[in-house]
Amino acid sequence: MNKPRRPVLVVIPAYNEAATVAEIVRRVIAHAACDAVVVNDASSDDTSAQAHAAGAAVIDLPLNLGAWGATQTGMRYAQRNHYATVATLDADGQHHPESLPAMLGALEQDGVDVVIGTYTQRLSVAKRVAWWYFRLLTGLPVQDFTSGLRAYSRRAARALASREASLLDYQDMGVLMLLYKKGFHLRELPTVMSPRKSGMSRVFASWFVVARYMLHTTVLCFARLDVRGRIAQRVVSRAGAGA
Repeated sequence: MNKPRRPVLVVIPAYNEAATVAEIVRRVIAHAACDAVVVNDASSDDTSAQAHAAGAAVIDLPLNLGAWGATQTGMRYAQRNHYATVATLDADGQHHPESLPAMLGALEQDGVDVVIGTYTQRLSVAKRVAWWYFRLLTGLPVQDFTSGLRAYSRRAARALASREASLLDYQDMGVLMLLYKKGFHLRELPTVMSPRKSGMSRVFASWFVVARYMLHTTVLCFARLDVRGRIAQRVVSRAGAGA
């Protein structure tokens, strides 16, 4: 006998976010009417207790797995507990849980597999250049590659819970490339975001980090999306057009 599918699970990866995680959990429960699981990525502060007190289920990881390792743990929790849809958002206060109903509605009504909440006004000149470069390289129809505010269909969530999706380098790009290569349909939805309340961007913390991100992600693009084949095809097409 098949178990009935449960509604939406919101996965919140968190590392040392005791100052903000409780508020995020309460807003998810109040405004999105969703279950919430906080994946505590071996935090050294009170993140776990704060999340639990706010009403979330909590998974405490014994080792720090990073953003994607924590997120995929939540994806696998969703699969085991028969949730039909999975959404993700960060615990640092940037994402507004009030955006989730619109994203979940778009996921269902538009027949897409992934809805990405974006706020392009937050993109610096460096990010705009970087994202233009990666759109050119990958063909991904996405304006913002690093938004952690996303909603996934059951099929997409199952793909991301698989072994194939484990240990993805730079989870934001890696996740999108994996889904794109498998033919999943992606859509972006404009949302509101706030500046992070503490800390700094893990990708744009310094020019050294930016350079490392660009280099590693370029290698990832060539490895996962057959970029060489795509570039060769473009060259042939342009040559044929000019003949």
